[in-house]
Amino acid sequence: MALNLNQKKEVVAELAEVAGKAHSLVAAEYAGLTVEQLTGLRKKARETGVFLKVAKNTLVSRAVEGTDYAVIQDELTGPLLYAFSQEDPGAAGRLIKDFAKTADKLKPRLVSLGGQKYPGSHVDVLASLPTREQALAMLVGLIAQPATMLARVLSEPAVQTGRVINAVGQQKAA
Repeated sequence: MALNLNQKKEVVAELAEVAGKAHSLVAAEYAGLTVEQLTGLRKKARETGVFLKVAKNTLVSRAVEGTDYAVIQDELTGPLLYAFSQEDPGAAGRLIKDFAKTADKLKPRLVSLGGQKYPGSHVDVLASLPTREQALAMLVGLIAQPATMLARVLSEPAVQTGRVINAVGQQKAA
């Protein structure tokens, strides 16, 4: 169904707003997927905080103009679906990678992160990025490790003294 000018402007405005706030973008070829598969993909996208859109490439090109994703404009050819990570930079990569395991017709074509453009094969790298909670847990672990090591070093002389006294006591008792 063809869109009129006002509808096209609305699509461009919506995509521009999402692209302005998104952490990463994955563009994938979806030709050959069934309606049921696309519906399942959209459902998973909503659950994981990913904005998923199938739109004309010219509209997407206009929408990403002036954003970090402007680097992909020259690569927008053929039928593509666009997944923008809204909460977690790796969410779109994980969504496309996991769904591509069950639907071989879904092929990642472009990945964009931090104003850089990468080939679709980098979707694995994007998917391996830690979630916010995982990154915070790793940071807490790194911060706590020196304090734990310091406590162990400081308590070791007292522990050794206790062992010596215990050994002498056992030796005198025998």
